[in-house]
Amino acid sequence: MYNLVLKDLKLGVNPWFFVLPLIMGGLMLIPGWVYFLVPLYFCFITVPNMFGGFKSQNDLIFSTMMPVTKPDIVKSRIAVIVILELMHLLIAMIFSIFTFRLYPHLTYIFFPPYMGFWGLCFIMLAVFNLIFITMYYKTAYKYGAATTASTAAAILFAGLVQWEGIQNSWMHSIFYGSGTENTALQFSILIGGILIFAAFTLLAYRIAVRRFLKVEIL
Repeated sequence: MYNLVLKDLKLGVNPWFFVLPLIMGGLMLIPGWVYFLVPLYFCFITVPNMFGGFKSQNDLIFSTMMPVTKPDIVKSRIAVIVILELMHLLIAMIFSIFTFRLYPHLTYIFFPPYMGFWGLCFIMLAVFNLIFITMYYKTAYKYGAATTASTAAAILFAGLVQWEGIQNSWMHSIFYGSGTENTALQFSILIGGILIFAAFTLLAYRIAVRRFLKVEIL
């Protein structure tokens, strides 16, 4: 499985997608922006282009010719997705530190990038993974519908949560008000988001393996 991951990272993934997190992370320096868009660019740009590249390279046929199992093929591809997602999130989190230093007295309309916000971002990508991975491995070839459905679900999640953060006084206090000064609360939301991300991605892996085992590769 390790060699499959290296194969994808070195041959299957365009080097541009390792630079993209740095460019998108820089968007965190825009004062008061919709910061949910930063990790969403992974869904908008990286996934459709990366899986389009895999399709054009006949990567599925190549992988099945190697002495590996179908579960390993699924596991390695999910590992690549998770690596790129973590790059987007971790780099954006680093940029957000500078955001607070540059604009210490900024009044935010959309979520400020405290730890709790990043917990929500992990949940958003968890929703994306669950839908995209399970839909994609019905064929392990057609990625268009899976990308559209999973991206729409991630945007819907971000929109609903953001709306609640503005309209709901309890949510507003957590992500804008006194809750932002409660380090334990913010850290708990972040850890909760990471756990949900891990659980959803693991569930997606199990469903994807079951579906991929039924796929006939000619």
